[in-house]
Amino acid sequence: MSTSRQTTLTQAAQRALTLMDLTSLNDDDTDAAIEALCQRAKTPFGTPAAVCVYPQFVVTARRALTAHNLNGTVKIATVTNFPGGGDDPMAAARETREAVASGADEVDVVFPYRALMAGDEALGLELVELCKAACGGQALLKVIIESGELATPALIQRASELAIEGGADFIKTSTGKVAVNATLDAAEIMLNAIKASGKPVGFKAAGGVRNAAEADAYLTLADDVMGPGWATAERFRFGASSLLGNLLETLGADGGVSQGDY
Repeated sequence: MSTSRQTTLTQAAQRALTLMDLTSLNDDDTDAAIEALCQRAKTPFGTPAAVCVYPQFVVTARRALTAHNLNGTVKIATVTNFPGGGDDPMAAARETREAVASGADEVDVVFPYRALMAGDEALGLELVELCKAACGGQALLKVIIESGELATPALIQRASELAIEGGADFIKTSTGKVAVNATLDAAEIMLNAIKASGKPVGFKAAGGVRNAAEADAYLTLADDVMGPGWATAERFRFGASSLLGNLLETLGADGGVSQGDY
């Protein structure tokens, strides 16, 4: 690898590390696993923006981050209407309200993408609006559109527009639980939808971003579409867990053990 390419990857790794939602959304998660995840958030090169865990582990994550003097520095994200993207707005809002009450700083809710694919736009808009209200101004709402399942550019764009109209603080590609997750093509559509809206909405690429080179491609795309300097932790995230190990290796540290990539 050329020196210039290595320098680019090192810079991308440093940047990406601070934009990560370090994630564990496994069926066999335990308190111990979440405590270990939170311990990994303390690195020689800074911290991720957030940890993302199932709702039942929000309190565990808060306790672990506090123990490592990261409470307030690293946000706690959780998921609702996850992973299926059900079509019950009231249920999604209730889950979201309970997640915020338990201490979540950010809630990643799955958009009812199957309803949109069936031609129902109103359901998704209602769900996002209700979940935004359920956040009560206390937590960010990140809407997962499941771009890999929507598949067509028109559906990806429309889901993005509806999520933004409903009050999303971020739009996110994927749950990481389907065959096709984040792609650069979907990211470009979503970023352009944000740009066209003129609203201060962020973007999150989740699922399949596993190394510094892939992270660099998304950051370069964001720079091209939104302008250099836009992709800060307030506006751009990677949802991943295995990515952290590669970033640390790129930066010259022991990356630790991969825990999957969601």
